[in-house]
Order: sequence, then structure tokens, then C-alpha cells
Amino acid sequence: KKMGWHTLDSGVLYRVLGFMASQNNLTATDPKLLELATNLDVQLNTKQPNINGLDLSSVIRTETIADLASQIAAIPAIRAALISKQRAFARPPGLIADGRDMGSIVFPDAQVKIFLTASPEERTKRRYQQLKQQGLDSNINQIAATIQARDMRDRSRSLAPLQAAAAAITVDTTECDLPSVLGHIWHLVLTTFPDLQSQCNSVFQTSSLVNADTYTDGSPVDYAKSQGELFIHHNPSADYQPT
Repeated sequence: KKMGWHTLDSGVLYRVLGFMASQNNLTATDPKLLELATNLDVQLNTKQPNINGLDLSSVIRTETIADLASQIAAIPAIRAALISKQRAFARPPGLIADGRDMGSIVFPDAQVKIFLTASPEERTKRRYQQLKQQGLDSNINQIAATIQARDMRDRSRSLAPLQAAAAAITVDTTECDLPSVLGHIWHLVLTTFPDLQSQCNSVFQTSSLVNADTYTDGSPVDYAKSQGELFIHHNPSADYQPT
């Protein structure tokens, strides 16, 4: 927020589709999903993702919707329908995008590519704690099995599999808390964009970055996920297209 950059949590798009599928009794392979994806108009630049003013921030964060979203994300036609919507977020002065194929497929010419990861055990523990904090029933063994199945499905899909992009820097967060991960990432950003040093100094003088648990638009950071790519693009053109 202090930097004034745009943000994209690309997983929200697939989760919203998963929610819409569940509401319309559609399976992940139903052809009607492609029409939904093509016409998807979800607002992500507000504090909470919404469709026609309906707040979806809680309903799309359940394990059921997350698993359905992963199944939908494996469908090439769905990914193709959403890629232009994601690239539309690349606008000046900069973009921070979070997703499993941000630096490898959606923004291949990213100036900073970071592959966040953590041990399966740590990711399970974080997800369990996150669901408990939301007041949702959860079973830690079921969460572990769901994460394992989702990772396997995402790594083995033919299009945009889960993998570190070329030139991506892997950051293992297993033994790290959120503030230390953010500090490390911003160090990497400043190494690439030294001209941002003065602006970042003013950011670090406040508690908003060091203690950040939200994206710049106010939506919560899904730190429990801890597997995927972070893409950072400084000052992209308003009509961004990858080279």
C-alpha cells in the first residue's frame, strides 16, 4: 500500500470459479465452466473479492472450494480464458502477483521471480491454524492429504504445472515467520530496483510492512499456502504483453 503498487492473488479467480461451480451444481469438467470463466467479472481491487457486490472472502477460503479450484485450474481452456484477465493487472507503477504460474506462464518476463515453499508438515500446520482462526471445522490429517493431492495434481498437469520458473529465487519459509519472509523478499526487490531504496526506507519506518498480514488492497495474505510463485514487475506498461 505504501509503495502504491497493484496486487494480484491469481488463486482467487480459480476459487471464485470453484464457488460458482458449487453454487450451480457443476463439476470441474462441466463445459459450462468455460463460459463462466470467459465472462468472469470478479472485483479484486476492493478489500474483499466480490461479484456484483457479494462478498466472497470467506466462502472461497474453505478446503472444499480450494480443492475444486485446483481441479478447475488443471483445465487448459479455463487457464487460457483467465490469462488475459490476469495480465490486465500489470499497470504502472508496479505489480506484485501471487500464484502457481505467475513467473513461468502469466508473466514470463518478470523482473523478480520468487518461488515460495515450505515443508508439507509446516504448510499443513499453517492451514489448520488458519481454518481454526476462521472458526471452520478442520481435521489436520484431512488437510495434509488434501495439500498432498493438490500439489501432485498441480505439478503433473500438462499446462502451467507447479514449478519454479527459470531464474526464480527459491525462498523456503519453513522456519520463518511472515515479517522475516517479507523483509527477505524486499531485500531481493531492492537488489533489482535500487532506485526504490528511498521509497522502501519510508515503508520500513512504519509497522505496516513489517507486521503486514494483508495485501495492499486489504485482503488477507494466504500465508498458509506457502507454495507457488511471487511475481514482481516494476513500472509495466499499461497495455502489458509478455515478450
